[in-house]
Amino acid sequence: MFRIAIDENVSPKDEILQREWLETNGLGGYSSSTILNCHTRKYHGLLVANLKDPPGRFVLLSTVEDSLRMGDEEYFLSCHQYPDCFFPPVRNHLTEFQMDRCPQFIYNTVDFRLRKSIMMINGTDCVLIRYEVERCCSPATICVKPFLAFRNYHGLAKENPYLKAGTEDVKHGFAIAPYEGMPALRMQTNVISRFKAGPVWYKNFEHTAERERGYDWQEDLFLPGIFEIPVKEGGSVIVSASLEQTDGQLAMMWNAEEARRLREEKGDGPAGEGLCDEDAEHLRNLARAGGQFVIKTPSERLAVVAGYHWFGEWGRDQLISLPGLTFCRGRFREGIDILVSFAAYEKDGLLPNFFSEDGQGQAYNTVDAPLWFFWAVQQMLEYTGEIGIIERELWPVMKRIMGRFLEGTVFGIRATDNGLLSAGNGGPALTWMDATIQGRPVTPRWGCAVEINALWHNAICFASALSRRFNEEDPYAGLIPRIRRSFQETFWIREEEYLGDVFRDGILNRAVRPNQIFAVSLPYSPLESQQWAGIVRKVAEHLLTPCGLRTLAPDEPGYRGRYGGDTASRDRAYHQGTVWPWLLAHFGEAYLRSAEDKAAARDFLLNHVRSFLRRHIMEAGVGSVSEVFDGDPPHRPGGCIAQAWSVAELIRLLTMLSEPQIPEKRAE
Repeated sequence: MFRIAIDENVSPKDEILQREWLETNGLGGYSSSTILNCHTRKYHGLLVANLKDPPGRFVLLSTVEDSLRMGDEEYFLSCHQYPDCFFPPVRNHLTEFQMDRCPQFIYNTVDFRLRKSIMMINGTDCVLIRYEVERCCSPATICVKPFLAFRNYHGLAKENPYLKAGTEDVKHGFAIAPYEGMPALRMQTNVISRFKAGPVWYKNFEHTAERERGYDWQEDLFLPGIFEIPVKEGGSVIVSASLEQTDGQLAMMWNAEEARRLREEKGDGPAGEGLCDEDAEHLRNLARAGGQFVIKTPSERLAVVAGYHWFGEWGRDQLISLPGLTFCRGRFREGIDILVSFAAYEKDGLLPNFFSEDGQGQAYNTVDAPLWFFWAVQQMLEYTGEIGIIERELWPVMKRIMGRFLEGTVFGIRATDNGLLSAGNGGPALTWMDATIQGRPVTPRWGCAVEINALWHNAICFASALSRRFNEEDPYAGLIPRIRRSFQETFWIREEEYLGDVFRDGILNRAVRPNQIFAVSLPYSPLESQQWAGIVRKVAEHLLTPCGLRTLAPDEPGYRGRYGGDTASRDRAYHQGTVWPWLLAHFGEAYLRSAEDKAAARDFLLNHVRSFLRRHIMEAGVGSVSEVFDGDPPHRPGGCIAQAWSVAELIRLLTMLSEPQIPEKRAE
């Protein structure tokens, strides 16, 4: 359990507003806000549903203004930011935030103690808000004002004449269908309550995080009316917001979901054997956070959400995240199903860079997604041993990818005469360092990129091994020594013992970047073992931070140590010094592989991850891991508050470090 004590006299409001909670429903929908329940993002909402028609995520119920009335006093349980006004203007008596199986908020005064909890029901677009009156000096009333947005989560709502304000009575609540083509929302309680219709627009809610990010940041929300629910000491009330009628069985739904979460935790694979109690607890917490990213899409396909709040399904992210989110957690069937369904989208030897909101594969402008597919299959084989599924379902796709890469495919992706893989021609950014401004890559990496060729060598070696295993002719074996020789001749900088980043037009870009670490960490390395230590040392000295690896060394031209500001400012820094925690797992593998003293290396990595999680796990998205961090100290978190590959790769690293013996090489 995560606990954050809140003292109005000590805790700065702005700092509390940077801490956020997240609930998900396994369908791509979510519920989220700050721990003050004051929205700072347009992406915050109590019921954000991933709809099939219209396709996409929509903020339906944005927030509630809830309060406890006793006599002449009213105590507010949520906050809003208006122009030059924070409401309520005085403290709302929140004294503690807890995150266990769901977020909980404890409000405490001399007159009452109330616990508010928020939980989404897995597999449905339904959020429950439970109010438990643990102490109350007199009978009271819980008042709930629901504010509706009914807009795409990338947009903002404004007062308009098209909204239909009428409500329909349902058991212990109301239903409203405010817009044509949008689903109806039902709000109900589990006890007798009164809903007083009173339609009105509230104007100029402010989302301060969007202002900082350079986006529009004010919106209007619609209030259909007010719930009034009588309570007394020891009483419990549940309010639901759902796209389905709940028939008042809210307490039963709550208990069933709580039991499901407990079963899921017990069924998770990484129990942390071989780790100290603290590290094992970190692993369990990460596994719990990891469960938020695996979803069933509206088209009934299993997939991975790349990050909350604003990322959808991205091909590269999905493949890198898959082992940590599924195989390391013992969820073999889920991982295999995702790989098999993803493989069906192969086209011209490529896999989708992302999926559109209607679930269709889009923008095949990535050279590394097909190569990470080979790595994900390697991880699947290592954890599950399911060679038959690989032969039947995945091997034909892998051979098509190899064939197209060898003969050449779109975006200038082709094997060169010396065996290396070249990609791009100055157009779209095809590697993971893909930020662009006005269509121009911020980090130009077309040509022969170091990690692409490390992945290419790994894929060729794996394909060669599978050919022999399946008793097929091996067309790849002859390429392996040529690729290894060319890789070392092209990228290895002998005098400084590290790898350059990109070779193009006869020139090697010698910038110190983390991409070189994959040449050591991948199952098949294109290097000699005596070269590994120099690369790891270079990365550790120039790129390693407490939160992950910088994308560029601080003494390199173009380095940017702060990630923030508007879109262009963020994109200029995204891969020019910004720290990415997902890279820690590959750094850890490389560090272990190159170390002479494996036990000491293991201790170093455990201490590093432990220190990181101690600091960060309650710093931004409580219980999860952010997308990126500043390159410069104190390494502030940025980007998404919960990023799939950040969480997944830390799960994989801790799982690896929990093994009683660290293998010299991962299984083929």
